[in-house]
Amino acid sequence: MEFGQVEVVPVNGHAPEDVVVDAEGRVYTGVDDGRVLRVSPDGRHLDVLGDTGGRPLGLELYGDDLLICDARAGLLTMPLAGGPVRTLATSAAGLDLVFCNNAAVATDGTIYFTDSSRHFGIDRWRDELIEQTATGRLLRRTPDGAIDLIADGLQFANGVALPPDESFVAVAETGEFRVDRFWLHGTTQGRRDTLVDGLPGFPDNIATGSDGLIWVTQASPRVPSLDAVRRLPEVLRAAVRALPTSLQPSPKRQVGVLGIAADGAVEHDLWGEIPGFHMLVGVREHAGRLWFGSLEGSAIACTDVPRV
Repeated sequence: MEFGQVEVVPVNGHAPEDVVVDAEGRVYTGVDDGRVLRVSPDGRHLDVLGDTGGRPLGLELYGDDLLICDARAGLLTMPLAGGPVRTLATSAAGLDLVFCNNAAVATDGTIYFTDSSRHFGIDRWRDELIEQTATGRLLRRTPDGAIDLIADGLQFANGVALPPDESFVAVAETGEFRVDRFWLHGTTQGRRDTLVDGLPGFPDNIATGSDGLIWVTQASPRVPSLDAVRRLPEVLRAAVRALPTSLQPSPKRQVGVLGIAADGAVEHDLWGEIPGFHMLVGVREHAGRLWFGSLEGSAIACTDVPRV
């Protein structure tokens, strides 16, 4: 299904990568100069809550705080009312966080979060997609501050979400075009399977909405030239990575969003171009509205969830 009417909301900052919505309908996002912003429900007012000093990516509500996955500074919190940043983690399971990316918070305060690559940080995300290092990690921080490793060897570990019953944690593997499930409780505890596979685009951030669906972004359709580069010998892949960005395989203008039930059934499948908005990498459903973040541009966007 094509996107319906989409409103593009300027945010006075570049690359508002993720979005989260509070109970009052206010939208939070982070931009690439480190600022964390709050946008009024009507999109007309913008407040600066603070500055991480890094590159804020995934955002989650965390009690009276905002949980921030900062690609440079690690796992952070900031008061929702604005204020100083507190660091929760800069390393996990014996390794420094190289590319802290996205998170989900359980009802007991447990945080599930990703570290996308052991080799390439946020500024070299294209290199990770080319090299396919399979060094992404899914991690868990319990309320007492302990951090353990749930999964390693992920291809560009990205978005994280929990279903309403918190029976599993879902994580997007951008480099594999799929979303995996890691079961947390019951007879399936410790098992890994697939929520959705063979996606036509690159999955990025994912989030569970107020409708109980897991919403999955697709930042761009697959890029045939990138598929070809990934099959080249190492020395040729390195040569491609050394090229100017304008000469490397690049994302397309089309974007997509899926709404998926916990059993893997696809309830919504939106795809197409949004004028003035592309590289859709963040999504949040709240009260029948979808809010979008972008890795490029200077705006977030919103639209109504289609009726089915």
